[in-house]
Amino acid sequence: MSKYPVEQFIDILTKEQVYLDEPMSKHTTFRIGGKADALTVVSDFRELRAVLWFAQNYGIPYSVIGNGSNLLVSDEGVEGVVVMLKCDDYEAAPEILEDGRGIFRVPAGASLSSFAKHAAKLGYSGTEFAAGIPGSVGGAVAMNAGAYDGEIKDIIVSASVMDGKLNRKSVSRDDLELGYRSSSVLTYGYTVLEAEFILERGNAEASLEKISELNAQRRKKQPLEYPSAGSTFKRPDGFFAGKLIEDAGLAGFTVGGAQVSEKHCGFIVNRSGATAKDVYKLINIIQQRVYEQFGVNLEPEVRLLGDFSYAD
Repeated sequence: MSKYPVEQFIDILTKEQVYLDEPMSKHTTFRIGGKADALTVVSDFRELRAVLWFAQNYGIPYSVIGNGSNLLVSDEGVEGVVVMLKCDDYEAAPEILEDGRGIFRVPAGASLSSFAKHAAKLGYSGTEFAAGIPGSVGGAVAMNAGAYDGEIKDIIVSASVMDGKLNRKSVSRDDLELGYRSSSVLTYGYTVLEAEFILERGNAEASLEKISELNAQRRKKQPLEYPSAGSTFKRPDGFFAGKLIEDAGLAGFTVGGAQVSEKHCGFIVNRSGATAKDVYKLINIIQQRVYEQFGVNLEPEVRLLGDFSYAD
């Protein structure tokens, strides 16, 4: 039983949108995580603002997530409410400009890969790089997600965000300050509500073929057969995290059910019933070994949610 009045979120939303005492392992690509006091699933600004207003006014801790693709949740669970932005049915047509380019306005809770494929099918190019990235659009904007020489900053025009006072504001591409896995969204603690992308008119068949080729490369090079949170570490200047980890002799190294992938050492995978503690300890071992051998600090790309003091 939570010490916070989380059951009252049912009165704010609907019973179908509120999950009490919910295992977060069901909502992360790692398939790891203890129970949240409450998980609420919201799809728009009105619902999000209502939940966060209640949380703020009643002293309930809260965290906003996308689809859990870049998340390691503590085995101890999460106090308060986890707010998941989710939009399952985005298939909107773009606003077509005179030069043929299309403006797509995409909810933060939409799947990035689904949006990328949708745009390609409509004959717009520029999203091919994103079709295999498992995150949500909001998370992709916050992290300036990228792969195969493409990044969110290449196609975004602006984003609608919510600030800490629950006000909605528009932030231009320049003011988003998109860098390598960084943005003003993270700097100022904004929550992305919607993103506006501009795409060139292209050829649907060619774009879909490129997506197919890139996804084939992913399957060949990345351990997609196991649950993971994608790349565990950010790329350090002048190095590749996976190469450093491999050169440190850690390919296949395990802690409990967590393993450094032998296929791609930049990934920690849930090989067999891994706990968050297993992954956390493995991250620390990797950081220590790489620093001892190469003097390079590896910064985690994976976001930690919940208390990890028990794992030290």
